[in-house]
Parts: sequence; structure tokens; C-alpha cells
Amino acid sequence: MARKFKVVLTWDNETQVYVVTVPALPGCGTQGKDRTEALERIQEAIAGYVETLKLIGQPVPQGDVEFAEVQVSVS
Repeated sequence: MARKFKVVLTWDNETQVYVVTVPALPGCGTQGKDRTEALERIQEAIAGYVETLKLIGQPVPQGDVEFAEVQVSVS
């Protein structure tokens, strides 16, 4: 069964890589030198995370996160 997970991509100016995290899977993250590499690596990380959950008898989280955008004034 295929599952989709929302991921967060952020550019790290200091290390010059994309950092990717999976909010629904705490601690699941990786990085890549470009978006494509980062997204390929996070797929591998998610697969490993889910496999580990199964091996230790833990459920795979069914919920995912919801993103919203808010606006604030910045002086």
C-alpha cells in the first residue's frame, strides 16, 4: 500500500543543502545538495522509518499534518 507524507524542504544557507523533514514522522529527516536529491533521500528515509516501525511492532501514523499560511505585519 502506498502512502503519501507531506515533507518540509528548507534551504540552509550555511551548509548549502536542502534540509527535508517529515512532520508526521518525528525525527525523520535528511538533506541533499538540490531538491531532487533531497526528495530522493527522504523517500528512502521514510521507507526505512516505516519499516523500523513495523519491525518493532509500532503502528505507522495514519494522520498527517495540515499546513496553513498566516500573515503578520513586519516593521
